[in-house]
Amino acid sequence: MSRPRPWVIVPGIWNSDAEHWQSGWERERGDDAVRIDPASWGEPEPGDWRDAISRAVASCAEPPVLVAHSLGVLAVAEWLATNATNTDGTTTSTVAGAFLVAPPDPDAPGFPAAAAGFSAPRRVRTAEGAARTPIRMVVSDDDPYCTLDRALGFADAMGATVLRVGALGHVNVASGVGDWPAGRELLRAFEDTL
Repeated sequence: MSRPRPWVIVPGIWNSDAEHWQSGWERERGDDAVRIDPASWGEPEPGDWRDAISRAVASCAEPPVLVAHSLGVLAVAEWLATNATNTDGTTTSTVAGAFLVAPPDPDAPGFPAAAAGFSAPRRVRTAEGAARTPIRMVVSDDDPYCTLDRALGFADAMGATVLRVGALGHVNVASGVGDWPAGRELLRAFEDTL
C-alpha cells in the first residue's frame, strides 16, 4: 500500500482547537500532515501566513493537498495567486490541490478587524490551456461569515469546483460538525481525482 498524499493544514484565525475537525483529521493523518505555524495567529498578517504556507509545503516530500478553513482559505487563495502562479499564467506543481472550507468575506461586517490585511480571492489569469491547481471549495448555505453568493464568486475567481453542504453554518465546532466525517469523505473523493 502506498503512503497517503501529505496534507498541509491551514486553520483560520486563532488556529483550530483540539475539537475542530481539522485537528481531528491532522491526528488521523499523523506524520503525513503538517500544520502551518505563523507567528501571527491572533493578529494575522498576510505575509506571515504566506511564508508559513510556503514553509509547510516545502517540508513535504511530495506535493501536498492544502486543507484550509475560514481565514486559512483567504491565505491559501493569496498564496496560490502569488507563489504558485508563473509569469506566463501556468501553475507550479508545488501542491497537488487545495480543499477549501467556509471562506469568510473580508468585506462583511463580522470579519475580524485583526485580520483586516486579508482580501477576497482574486481572479488568476492563466495562459490558454494551462493547468490550474485543482481546487474544491466547500460552502455552507447559511455561513454567518460569508453569503452563499459571495462564496460562489470567490470560487469562480479561483477556478474552484464548488461543493455545497447545505446549512452547516461556518463548518466549525460551533456548527456541531464534530470530526465532520461527511467532509472527510468529500476530501477523500477530491484526492481520488488528483
